[in-house]
Amino acid sequence: MEILVASGIGVLTMVGLYLVLSRHSFPVIIGTTFLSYAVNLFLFAMGRLSIDKAPIITKGVTDYTDPLPQALVLTAIVISFGMTALVVVLALRGFLETGTERLENGEAHRRARARKAERR
Repeated sequence: MEILVASGIGVLTMVGLYLVLSRHSFPVIIGTTFLSYAVNLFLFAMGRLSIDKAPIITKGVTDYTDPLPQALVLTAIVISFGMTALVVVLALRGFLETGTERLENGEAHRRARARKAERR
């Protein structure tokens, strides 16, 4: 089971990094989402979650689970949602200002637009 979880985290991380290094804005957004999923799975795996155990120490309960990983994952979900919303707004603003969704530096974009204007 550990091999399956570790390889799942690895695959999500690889796919996320590959998409983040893309030159288009939509794959970057999807890549950050995959990376946040990988981080959430990593936090769950490091928390050694157990089934049917109490998350709070009470009298008479000797076997309990650690509630900290669950709190960390809930916090990570909220942060990743906010980060995704910010990246979507930035990508939309970049598209509206430049007319393209490619992520390039300014000089390369100006040259490409100049070549496109010369062809017309």
